[in-house]
Amino acid sequence: MFLTINNNIFDVKCLITEKDISEGMMGKRFNGDFDGLLFFMNLNNHSFWMKNCIVPLDIIYIEDNEVQVIHHDCPPCKEDPCEGYKGFGDLVLELPGGTCEKYNIKEGDQIRLSRD
Repeated sequence: MFLTINNNIFDVKCLITEKDISEGMMGKRFNGDFDGLLFFMNLNNHSFWMKNCIVPLDIIYIEDNEVQVIHHDCPPCKEDPCEGYKGFGDLVLELPGGTCEKYNIKEGDQIRLSRD
């Protein structure tokens, strides 16, 4: 699936199952197969953490196809307690740390999803 923000197109891997959502980027690196992870969530308050992640991430909360909250360049966490990055939305997008700054992605930006 492709996600577009400000004419920037990201090839995203969609996570829907509870298992996939709970694992996220834990122990993974971006390897060219995808640009980011897109979590399909219930519309609610959520908190993501960086436990066992190995790369910094930008964590983006989206509601009704609009960027609500961005946590920039969140560092990996190796031991408890790990910081929680909170937001409200029905989608959460994880991109490599620094991507939002590089492409000037900000709160209020609109997203578009497409299959091609």
